[in-house]
Amino acid sequence: MLDQIREVTWMNLCNVPSRLGSSAVIIVGIAGVVAVLTGLLSMATGFSSALENTSDPNRALILRDGGTGEMQSGMGIDDYNIVSQLEGLGAVSGELYVVADIPKKGTNTSANVVIRGVEQSAFEVRPEVEIVAGRMFEPGRGELIAGSKAMAMFVGLEVGNRINFRDSEWTVVGMFKSGGSAYESEVWTDLPIAQAAFRRGGSLTSMRVLLDDPGLAEALDEQIKADPRLDLTLQTESGFYKAQSQERAALINTFGYSVAFIMAIGAVFAALNTMYTAVSTRTVEIATLRALGFGSMPIVVSVMIESLTLALMGGVIGGALTYVAFDGYTASTLNNASFSQVVFDFAVTPALMQVGISWALVLGMIGGLFPAVRAARLPITRALMGDE
Repeated sequence: MLDQIREVTWMNLCNVPSRLGSSAVIIVGIAGVVAVLTGLLSMATGFSSALENTSDPNRALILRDGGTGEMQSGMGIDDYNIVSQLEGLGAVSGELYVVADIPKKGTNTSANVVIRGVEQSAFEVRPEVEIVAGRMFEPGRGELIAGSKAMAMFVGLEVGNRINFRDSEWTVVGMFKSGGSAYESEVWTDLPIAQAAFRRGGSLTSMRVLLDDPGLAEALDEQIKADPRLDLTLQTESGFYKAQSQERAALINTFGYSVAFIMAIGAVFAALNTMYTAVSTRTVEIATLRALGFGSMPIVVSVMIESLTLALMGGVIGGALTYVAFDGYTASTLNNASFSQVVFDFAVTPALMQVGISWALVLGMIGGLFPAVRAARLPITRALMGDE
């Protein structure tokens, strides 16, 4: 049987060039499905990656109890002083998280950009933040440093530019990177200057802290909640950003699979039609093989292998096109949890390529199954006369 499968399959594959037009229908259709699916999923993967890269197991975030994000949080200097004295914490950075409307490059629209007021300890808490152009802002002056992705996406954030918002003029004095994290979508300035410009007095929206041991996070949270002077909660950065990314990533994934499913229906019908045509044009050939002693199973397997081969070609082409066109492509989307734009790079990962090729093979299997069974069931005498 294996010899028969090998011989019939080889004959079918050698005849594919003679049916190049109809075979291309399967390849192009499935390539389109895979390209759309992997392209949309790469957007969700890139968005999630940008937020996940922002977290560090040795860092935690302190917010007002009940606050789901930095925009919904608030605390005073007394809270900061109490937290700073807790055992188990290294550096503590009090921060102000606000947003400003800045025009996007190449469009007539504006979007919310995070303006983060920080202390010098913020750079001790986040050692990955590195000035790559210009210089650090000077405390007490209206100076900004812009994340590399924010600078690429929004108007007026180039080093040396002056920009106006909140009735104040600011000078962009530097650009920073932070390993591809969401911080690169933000603009940072001196904390007291941000508090004054945004009329926040001495208030903060969050604290970033370094943990002496990542395992202390739960105990520290319990200690904070047990203190009647504090109405705060501590959570790890990884947990915080994972929660923030889930809603948007789930929405993109649902949309991607929905669109791909609709396209897949068309691709399956194209594959069915093509394989039925291939079987129909080889009716006499298949009947002759069976008359010579070839069994039904080798016929079924050979047709299935042909369909799967064409589907695999389509999957590889679709995945390759997506990788070339979208991997590393920079885009931005609104993060509902933070009310701001997150700039991220599409990420066509090996896992996404595997998903795309798996879809291609399933479509090829469905498209080849019924024509394969039909080929095996053709009555030999009628098929030899060309009667289907």
